[in-house]
Amino acid sequence: MTSYKSDFLNILSSREFLHQCSDFEALDQKLMKGTQSAYIGFDATARSLHVGSLLQIMMLYWFQQSGHKPITLMGGGTTKVGDPSFKDESRKLLDYDSILENIKGIKGVFGQFLQYGEGQTDALMLNNDEWLSELNYLEFIRDYGRYFTINRMLGFESVKLRLDREQPLTFLEFNYMIMQGYDFLELHRRYGCVLQMGGSDQWGNIINGVDLAHKADQVQLFALTCPLLTTASGKKMGKTEDGAIWVNADMLSPYDYWQYWRNTEDADVGRFLKLFTILPLDEIEKLEALQGQDINEAKKVLAHEATKLCHGEEAALEAAATAQKVFEQGSVGDDLPSITIDSKTLSAGIPILDLFVEAGLAKSKGEARRLIEGGGAKCNDQKIEDIDLTANENNVTDDGYIKLSAGKKRHALVKVS
Repeated sequence: MTSYKSDFLNILSSREFLHQCSDFEALDQKLMKGTQSAYIGFDATARSLHVGSLLQIMMLYWFQQSGHKPITLMGGGTTKVGDPSFKDESRKLLDYDSILENIKGIKGVFGQFLQYGEGQTDALMLNNDEWLSELNYLEFIRDYGRYFTINRMLGFESVKLRLDREQPLTFLEFNYMIMQGYDFLELHRRYGCVLQMGGSDQWGNIINGVDLAHKADQVQLFALTCPLLTTASGKKMGKTEDGAIWVNADMLSPYDYWQYWRNTEDADVGRFLKLFTILPLDEIEKLEALQGQDINEAKKVLAHEATKLCHGEEAALEAAATAQKVFEQGSVGDDLPSITIDSKTLSAGIPILDLFVEAGLAKSKGEARRLIEGGGAKCNDQKIEDIDLTANENNVTDDGYIKLSAGKKRHALVKVS
């Protein structure tokens, strides 16, 4: 582990965030010269970020904790174009009303991690549509297009990947690289921003901004990336067989979020405690040294701390209590995901396959059928043997619900209105 003069780089190094930097030594020196500002951009392609974005959010968190000013940049303008980085095809273009709705949904999570306000180190929330939509295309291309070469763009790993797969790469997407580079220059001119951070898949786009600032304004800006994380088994962070792990509570319940971290692979526990919690390193060292069944206690700590950061301590405690009731006591917790069905509909009978799909425990009837045939489906803790089973009011417990289970770890309640 390299030792730095600045608190920020030392924290990121010790917690295993660092991957690439345009100039580690010069950035380290810059961070020692008073409060600096850094930004990360987030395109608004969905109403919520997923846990794959948490690594970048945590970088901004530690930046602010180190006495600096973080900037969260909403990509209201760049989302109109689409980032080609490591995608097999062009992004579906969104209308601006959809983009604004997505931005509204995304903004909420940052307040859990960052302090916004008017103070010297308070975070800023900006939208690049503010300046990108005001650009005159001919003037923009004349003034800045000359600083970008197609030769270099073709050399970026994200572009080569698309070309190697013989996937179309449009001129629209090349414009994305120029616009992201311009974002960095504009943020430096307006707010004195000196550092752009992001995942390693953004390296080429970030370096574009560093180079543009050097050529256009003769200033040194910096690029810093974290690694793209995969689990010990090689799975991409933020994705499961059941879909994305969203950070917004209205898209994924705090209980399911807690469960995601609780189900972390043994080999990932120590690393994830460093990256996704703010626990002291000496405490993390003790937790990652646990072996056998004891490692489950470390996983519970990870789940609690990660959920507390994203959803608050009360939600984390409720999720833990629900998990204990479901798994250790065999009962039902209040925080389980649930759907509500009116009593008339239930009285008429609902095929159990439909109920599993509606409750989110299966994506399709076919998946629900396979779950039952494999012995992994339960109704009120009793294995379902008949794929043609119809649920009705007779399945409602005295507490007013039907409990559905898919395997040992996924549960949902069907409540009756």
